[in-house]
Amino acid sequence: MRNESKYKRAMERVDKLRGFYNHLIVYVIVNSVISIYKVLNSVWNGETYAEAIFDLNTVIVWLFWGIGLALHAFSVFGLPMILGKDWEERKIEELMNKDR
Repeated sequence: MRNESKYKRAMERVDKLRGFYNHLIVYVIVNSVISIYKVLNSVWNGETYAEAIFDLNTVIVWLFWGIGLALHAFSVFGLPMILGKDWEERKIEELMNKDR
């Protein structure tokens, strides 16, 4: 029974990690394509590469989606570091005892 519980928790952790890494890959690919399109479009309209790259419209997509990605990373990696590795187990046990 104990090994089954460990296996289930490990699988949940792997699913969370996979979800984060998928999110990261999509973030990089989609934002790269959007940025390349915006930069090329701006350059064709007479702007310099520096102006096009550092244009707010180009950077803002990376910034706002990056905030969401950072929150996702915190939920996957950050919470156990703050609350301790066995926090979930202790909290589950506490809530189970409270229900009795």
